[in-house]
Amino acid sequence: MQFAGVNYMAVAAAAAGAFFFGFAYYMTLGKFWMVATGKSEEALKAGGMAKPMIITAICQLIMAFMLGGILGHLGAEQINLQGGLITGLFVWFGFAITATAVNYAWQRSSPMLTLIDGGHWLGCLAIQGMVLGAMGV
Repeated sequence: MQFAGVNYMAVAAAAAGAFFFGFAYYMTLGKFWMVATGKSEEALKAGGMAKPMIITAICQLIMAFMLGGILGHLGAEQINLQGGLITGLFVWFGFAITATAVNYAWQRSSPMLTLIDGGHWLGCLAIQGMVLGAMGV
């Protein structure tokens, strides 16, 4: 099942892989992340978890779809595990970490928050790229 050269099953698998990576990543670094944000666990729980989870799932699907589109534009010879990983890393370095760093610099956020969240997006884009490359976009 494909639309515009993107394999929906690969997109769903890439998004799910990144979503569950994020869950494990922040379960591991959650206490450091809370210190870096300056927020307490109570403050974060007060807002509820459903809305951020839904937004995260939707955004991971969009990200995987767009990354698949980029990977597809590189040509069939680049659609493999290595090509997917390299594409994910380039997108992270060129867009994700740079946008995160700019936003956090203007917000006067902790540099540790930039490192923690930047590491999350690095893992997400690497996973998505590898899944999309391995499954074919």
